[in-house]
Amino acid sequence: MKKKFAVLTVIVMIAAMCLITIALAGCSPKLDSKALNIMGKKSDLAKPYMTKIFDMYRQTGKKLNVISVEDEEYETTALDMLQHGKMADVFLHFHNADLDMFDVEDNFSALNGEQWVNDLTDSAKAYCTDVDGNILGLPFWESSVSGCYYNKKIFDSLGLKAAKTQEEFDNLCDLLAQKGITPVCWPANGCSWMFQFGMDPIFADDPELLEKLNSNQITYADIPAMNDMIQWILHAERKGWFGSNSLKTGWDEISPALSSGEAAMTFIWDTWFYTDYVDGKYVKEDFALMPVFMNTVDGGTYEGGNLNMMMVNKNSPRKDWAMEFLQFCSTPDNYNAAFEGISTVSVFVGQTTNIQSQMVTDAAASIAAHERVSTASTKIIGYSATKTANAIHSMFANSHATAAQCIKQMDDDRIAEAIQLGAAGF
Repeated sequence: MKKKFAVLTVIVMIAAMCLITIALAGCSPKLDSKALNIMGKKSDLAKPYMTKIFDMYRQTGKKLNVISVEDEEYETTALDMLQHGKMADVFLHFHNADLDMFDVEDNFSALNGEQWVNDLTDSAKAYCTDVDGNILGLPFWESSVSGCYYNKKIFDSLGLKAAKTQEEFDNLCDLLAQKGITPVCWPANGCSWMFQFGMDPIFADDPELLEKLNSNQITYADIPAMNDMIQWILHAERKGWFGSNSLKTGWDEISPALSSGEAAMTFIWDTWFYTDYVDGKYVKEDFALMPVFMNTVDGGTYEGGNLNMMMVNKNSPRKDWAMEFLQFCSTPDNYNAAFEGISTVSVFVGQTTNIQSQMVTDAAASIAAHERVSTASTKIIGYSATKTANAIHSMFANSHATAAQCIKQMDDDRIAEAIQLGAAGF
């Protein structure tokens, strides 16, 4: 997570100022003063559906300045632009803890009354809604469903069925291990997303608990479900449910483990099967979807997608133009043209040209019952996926480590980050 602007190093500040000077102060490339300014991370703006919607808009005769900022400099650059009154008319950002640094209420428009709000799917709308019920931006982005993806051919051959409770999931893991199959491919070497799936229901289902954690009234250690989750992860690792080599299993090892049948399940998202999975003995059509079970909620959980939002600078002289641009992007004919052939869960009710995996379609009823908006990684102040992964990696690597020690490390890292961010109460 990026640090608050006030504590950034002088070197980073200078780099950000140079970039802003190049982009905004008349150096090459020079911005068109009669165009709408849109700013985002370089990698985000290069997505095919983004470049397509920009081209479509320009074809109407309207002009755009697309300000592309290097990913690692984005928060710093945007904060400096905001401080100097140079914020872009349309600002792209995810609804995560970093967004709090931008004083959203004073600087960006609430979009509750826009026509396109009713065309958002429930999960997309929830992701873009703040604690006061305000829509912060238009979620023009690809989405996914994270859950437990399992090899239905292996399950069928062993007479197994998808779990509906934590007890059933644990029994599945035991039975698979007995057959010499790794129950869950758990990439402990550098991968850091898995934990948030278990944490989401803890905080998404109890906003008051989240508020207490974020104001430093309580810690992870005070939350029984957090203790239950870390204890389950440790128990699973020591029982061999993650295989014998999880500490050396990273991103590149997930596909081989699943496609060979070495592992039967993994906690991941549907689009991964279309972008990174390589067919082997088993192909992607051999997989199905059930909830993630990590001992935090008995019925399991799915995590909805993290969505890049188009936010409107409320202090811009081109605010009305920015609103009109969002309306253009949210028109069904336009977003369907932009997302044609893109593998994503629908963000708009009227979205029809995107590809939705059969895995997600088949599990639609279960997803509707158990999906939570992404919460842990986006709303816990000081949350660091990398540091959380490091704490759990250390627990796995030390045969004498306890769940309590792991949680303490997670709390220490989270609180230290919150202090650096200048969060109230820390």
